[in-house]
Amino acid sequence: MTKLAATTTALLFALSIATARRAQSPADAAEMDAMDSTDQHATHAAHEAMSGPMSMDPHMTLTPLRPRSPADSIRAAQLVAQIRTALARYRDVRAAEADGFRKFLPSVKQPIYHFTSWRWALRAGRRFDPTRPTSLLYREGPGGTLVLAGAMYTAPARTSLDALDQRIPLSVARWHEHVNWCLPPRGQRERWRETRDGKPLFGPKSPIATAEACSAAGGRFVPRLFGWMVHVMTFESDDPNVIWSGGAEHDHMHQ
Repeated sequence: MTKLAATTTALLFALSIATARRAQSPADAAEMDAMDSTDQHATHAAHEAMSGPMSMDPHMTLTPLRPRSPADSIRAAQLVAQIRTALARYRDVRAAEADGFRKFLPSVKQPIYHFTSWRWALRAGRRFDPTRPTSLLYREGPGGTLVLAGAMYTAPARTSLDALDQRIPLSVARWHEHVNWCLPPRGQRERWRETRDGKPLFGPKSPIATAEACSAAGGRFVPRLFGWMVHVMTFESDDPNVIWSGGAEHDHMHQ
């Protein structure tokens, strides 16, 4: 990542956090503090974790899959239709940028690129609007073009399972959140390269998943990053199993 790109992304991130703190409750502020305690390496690692197959592990929580019902299937299909209609204009990434979406980690090659609207992210903390996702998801197409694949929706960490189900049926989609991360102390980013027994000492691939173990390693424990998230791959396929798979290479719906 170039120094200019890193500075721009960090500034946008900091501004969004400052705005969110003014607008949110004390519980939200605590969640924002966790976000603020991350850095570019942590954010990159979180995006990598979301770009592959997602499954329950010490660093990721998935909502339990509820029994399917005809009503849920109908509601899910209606959501897909609504999302496709509202977001079709963003097939042209220039339209997304014109509306304020900004590419996260712009100089880093990724399986899925997140273009995030912090204005809509703050709105998602108060209410769910399928026409206004937190992020648009793009894959790289021929010649380096960006192809719209879907959208990411977010919800505050305090959101109950029933409230998540009201947003998107939990029998159809599995929301996820990043949890139990051990990060290097502030000002010691070079420690991201540290390993122990051939495994990373910090981040989502580290075996460390408790505050005590993290403290013993000289790290900084963050119990939760960002809150709840869900990827809806609306433009990838007409197959519901693909749409609600989260964009992973392998189906995680029934793990």
